[in-house]
Amino acid sequence: MIQKHNITVDDLDITFSTGDVANLASGAVTVSTGETSLFVSATVAKTVREGQDWFPLTVDYREKYTAAGRIPGGYFKREGRPSEKEILTSRLCDRPCRPLFPKGFLNEVQIIGFLLSADQVNDADILMVNGASAALAISDIPWNGPIGAVRVGQIDGHFVANPTIEEQYASDLDLIYVGTKEEMLMIEGSADQIPEDRFLEALQFAHEAIQPIIAGIEQLRAEAGKEKKTFPLCVLEDEVRQIVNSLVGDRIGEACAAGDKQERNAKIDELKVLAEGALQEKYGDDYNPAQLNMAMEELLEHTYRKSILDNGVRAGGRKPNELRELKSKVGVVPRVHGSALFSRGETQGLVLTTLGPANQAQSLDAITGGPTTKSFMLHYNFPPFSVGETGRFGSPGRREIGHGALAERSLLPVVPSEDVFPYSIRISSEIMASNGSTSMASICGGCLSLMDAGVPITDPVAGISVGLVSEFDENGKPGKHHILTDILGEEDHFGDMDFKIAGTKNGITGFQLDLKINGLPFDIVKASVAQSREARLQILENMATAIAAPREEVAATAPRITTVQINPEKIGALIGPGGKNIRRIVEITGAQVDINEDNSGRVNVYATSEESMKRALHEIDLVCGEIEEGKIYRGIVKATKEFGCFVEVLPGQEGLVHISELADFRVRKTEDVCKPGDEMVVKCLGVDERGRVRLSRKAALEELEARRAAKEKAEAGEEEPAAEAPEAAEEPSEEKTEA
Repeated sequence: MIQKHNITVDDLDITFSTGDVANLASGAVTVSTGETSLFVSATVAKTVREGQDWFPLTVDYREKYTAAGRIPGGYFKREGRPSEKEILTSRLCDRPCRPLFPKGFLNEVQIIGFLLSADQVNDADILMVNGASAALAISDIPWNGPIGAVRVGQIDGHFVANPTIEEQYASDLDLIYVGTKEEMLMIEGSADQIPEDRFLEALQFAHEAIQPIIAGIEQLRAEAGKEKKTFPLCVLEDEVRQIVNSLVGDRIGEACAAGDKQERNAKIDELKVLAEGALQEKYGDDYNPAQLNMAMEELLEHTYRKSILDNGVRAGGRKPNELRELKSKVGVVPRVHGSALFSRGETQGLVLTTLGPANQAQSLDAITGGPTTKSFMLHYNFPPFSVGETGRFGSPGRREIGHGALAERSLLPVVPSEDVFPYSIRISSEIMASNGSTSMASICGGCLSLMDAGVPITDPVAGISVGLVSEFDENGKPGKHHILTDILGEEDHFGDMDFKIAGTKNGITGFQLDLKINGLPFDIVKASVAQSREARLQILENMATAIAAPREEVAATAPRITTVQINPEKIGALIGPGGKNIRRIVEITGAQVDINEDNSGRVNVYATSEESMKRALHEIDLVCGEIEEGKIYRGIVKATKEFGCFVEVLPGQEGLVHISELADFRVRKTEDVCKPGDEMVVKCLGVDERGRVRLSRKAALEELEARRAAKEKAEAGEEEPAAEAPEAAEEPSEEKTEA
């Protein structure tokens, strides 16, 4: 959409426009690449709600069906609740924008983006982040931007900026990078076991690629930007700080040093109650609970960080690069197809794997293009009891969907393709206890569960989160710092970074970086990646004590699968009129029969018993089988001639039994041996180049007689040792006599 002000980033074919649409919003832009276009607005509330002590930033991205020329299906012909992709795109936009708002700024900010058009070539998620950056940059909302976002792929060993949807299929890297002009701000994505050194090169490439985007947004701001407003900031009063520090400042360090989470929380709550009483006595009706919360937050942050920076000691006495105790178990739940219990300190995940037929794959809307189904799913659940609290329990929230997506894309590179393992796979991660990085526990437990289910993954995968605590110089840049392996919940909350990296012993498969500071220098990134690898190898070693490789067979309760190839021209015959034939096979065998939609003739048969599988394969062979040379069939005589008879051995497939092949003696008339409608055993002697089948009753009878004789001989041979046993027993005495 071309508006009053338009800026195009030529290198990446991204155009920003503003000036004619949604002028009552604080800032609004349209952003496009190719024929995919998006509208994004940013709006700020004029006041802060009473009692509010947190920053309410909401980001909502929606895909309109009309953008792809479609009407929503179902009874209600309008868009409903957001899809998983819409939620993940909203989170993708929220995370890099949030740390750039001023500290103490609590006015609600709402960013709304929706798809205007989709060309099925270019995805819209990167446009959403860049559009939000542009809308905030030109608005009157205080914000320390702009930022730029780019997707980086690797095709045939070369990095590609913003690959098309088609190009992404050929890429072994999917890196989404967001940064400021100087430093990295957020990354997420997956890779096919990319080496750490190559991963760092991709980050450098991405940082250079976003520079034209940032320059374009700055140019748009210069042309159409509003003057930034000044909003009152919510800050801690000095007097409240002094009262709280004087009461609990000397005792807070002991509380934070406790090794057990519940013990730490109990001691901190006692100190908070003490400070609350003093503030109520001091201020009476003017007491503001938000001031107490800010004072305690500031004191706890200072205490946690000081212990690490000055002494290199974390809560519980751990060193910066030290992992908590690891425990790995598999086969912990009966009857399920695969199960594992993984614990890292107080973080614990029970992870279950279920195998199903290929037609149980998840269907996707794919409004912007890309896959329409996915056969590998990981669902992450975070119940309130996992943190010792009561609360909402039911459908997943945005955080749960985001954590599940991170774990899913980290495991996907090692999951076999449907051609190798034609199952739909669902992993359910149930978090039983949480104190830091449950998404990484889901990856470890998910990998163990997959191997327990007999899924032939290529390599085991583990994940770990590393954090950062740093001092800042006069320019706001990190100086003295410690990188923390296996961060606790408090270290995530009060620290500067949460850098999650998953992978195998060979390289990285999944990653996600979130910051609470305005950027991360590359030297810290490099050190974090190296420290993460050290921890990952330790975790993989522990996981191997529970199960080192996938089980050779799937669980007895899982459906068995056999893949058969039929003539594509016989797909219709297998399905039957209105699906009548395939439904009959399913009903009489109890198996499930799936025909690939690519018309290749590939058929997957799923059954829970060997008998069911054999019968289903037999029924399919009756309909679709081809007559094979050397194979014996039981057929029906369809017609007799002077020179022999025609026998139907498979539905619709006949062959000729020449009169000389009817018996091992001279036959004068075909009718002396058979008549139409008779059942006849025949052997296929061959099929000529014109598809004519030669059959023989004589050869079939000879082979069946030979088999029967061999069987009788074998049975007789089994009885002979028992009859000869006495003679064998006498032989030693005869040898003794001769001696």
